[in-house]
Amino acid sequence: MNTENKLIHLENVQKDFQFSGAFYAQKGNETLKGSNGFANRSEKIVNQVNTRFAIASGCKIFTSVAICLLVEDGKISFDTKLKDCLDIDFPNFDEDITIHHLLTHTSGAPDYFNEEIMDDFEMLWNSRPMYHIRSPKDFLPMFQNEKMQDRLGSSFQYNNTGYILLGLIVEHVTECSFAEFVEEHIFRKVDMKNAGYFEMDRLPERTALGHIEDSEGTWKTNIYSLPAKGGPDGGAFVSVEDMVRFWQALTNHQLLSMKMTEMLFVPREIVDEEDNIYYGYCGFMELDDSKKVVKYIQMGYDPGVNFRSVYYPEAKKIIVVCSNESKGAYELLKEVESIL
Repeated sequence: MNTENKLIHLENVQKDFQFSGAFYAQKGNETLKGSNGFANRSEKIVNQVNTRFAIASGCKIFTSVAICLLVEDGKISFDTKLKDCLDIDFPNFDEDITIHHLLTHTSGAPDYFNEEIMDDFEMLWNSRPMYHIRSPKDFLPMFQNEKMQDRLGSSFQYNNTGYILLGLIVEHVTECSFAEFVEEHIFRKVDMKNAGYFEMDRLPERTALGHIEDSEGTWKTNIYSLPAKGGPDGGAFVSVEDMVRFWQALTNHQLLSMKMTEMLFVPREIVDEEDNIYYGYCGFMELDDSKKVVKYIQMGYDPGVNFRSVYYPEAKKIIVVCSNESKGAYELLKEVESIL
């Protein structure tokens, strides 16, 4: 199938799936990209390839890279303890929690959004106004005085609190806001011109609103479902091309040295032994039976947000899919994978 026919096929698939969002795939000299659905359903403004989309936890890798930059500068190490990084009191936390534990979801810290007992992110805002959450420190009342969720160094347990803490470390070490640090040292450095940590009530042009379908088949936006501004554990906005640029820059050592990039990509924790899914500082990854990495995986889920991205190191293949609805990115990504 030539490129033109692949694009026609994917255009039809998007319509069949009723997909809302955009995709971008790159392998060698071949590029596939497209979009479908509405960035704003009420105004019938259509999604474009350069539309900015929220990517939820898909931006945890930006936090990891920010930490790696500080490690390279000698300001911290992966073995630095949390208590030595922050002047904030966590009375019930294990004093031996390190940056490594936070990066690998093995700290046992109390997760402010424990996905094992809560499956609806909107429930967090029943007792606290989401419009007050605009920086990492605003999350502190949600976990600061809670007891440990598990013992330190326990097996992998996905933990959003760990990445809030990493963001607070970035702010303390750099004396700069987390968002400003990432925007300057990652986004601007690699020409991710559409990317940023935008406030939900101050969105720039070409930004897709997240849409949520209720049980009656009607739609609402997600402005009351998420923090007013995203941060270290999720909530950045990017275009699909921005994420392709990010993968290219990261793997070509434009952000980190070769040695540090290799450390970022090392498999460290088993997530699913049967399917050979591991986790490293860079996020999820799939290994083959010989324990060689097949692909690196980024994903993000929020009400009205669905994101998937993969990088195949052997083939240098990159696929990015952003959706401004709660589902659809995974299904379209599998379709792109099958024909690229």
